[in-house]
Formats: sequence, structure tokens, C-alpha cells
Amino acid sequence: MKKIIFILSIMLVGFTAQSQKVEQNKNAKVSCEVDGVCGMCKKRIETAALKTKGVKFAVWSIKTHKLNLIIDERKTDLAQVQQNILKVGHDIILNEDKKLEAKLEAYNSVDPCCKYRDDEIVLDHKGAMKKQKKN
Repeated sequence: MKKIIFILSIMLVGFTAQSQKVEQNKNAKVSCEVDGVCGMCKKRIETAALKTKGVKFAVWSIKTHKLNLIIDERKTDLAQVQQNILKVGHDIILNEDKKLEAKLEAYNSVDPCCKYRDDEIVLDHKGAMKKQKKN
């Protein structure tokens, strides 16, 4: 009788532990902020995200710098996607004071018009430095 109670208690503990397993979503919507300035940056960021196994959808906004993703959490997570974006030369903005910076080698590999760390290039993309036509 003690053996039966012992076996049943072991089974109960096993089922309880198994039921507490965190359910991973195969269509999780996640987002993060990625630094960039132009359409070439958009293509590079989205391509790096989509090449990550488990990423189903990726769209980056030039205006807001927000990258919206749909990922399969059983295959990847946001941190892995962020690492792949860092590898192609784009910084991940965590909050106003913190960000994950791409290595200098990766940043230097981006096109000269995509140097988002250069204030002049950022202003140029916003139109602040474009020459006005004279009448």
C-alpha cells in the first residue's frame, strides 16, 4: 500500500510540474526600437530580422524607429533577433539612457548615407541640410 501511495504521489508531482510549463506562443507580437535613417537601413534591419529562424514578420518604421515583429517563441526570442540586427550595424535602443551598440566594425560596414551616429547625416535625411532652390 505504501508503494502505491508513493507512486501516485510521484505521478501527481510530475503532472503538476508539467502543467506549470510556460506556454510559448507561435505568433507572439514583439517590438523594439532600432536606430537607422533611411530606406536602405529599413531593408537591412528587416532582412536581418527575417533571417532569424522563427521570425515570421518584420516591419521597421523610418519615422518612429520601431521594429514590429511576429515571432515563434518556440524557435527564437527578441534577444536573438536583436543580436542579428547588431551584427548588421544597427543599434538597439532600450530606453532614453541605455542602448545596445553595434560593434564598430559592423557599423562601419553600412553605407555612408546610413551612418545614423553622424548628426549631419541624420539632419540631411530629415531635410534640414538640403539646399534651397533659388528663383
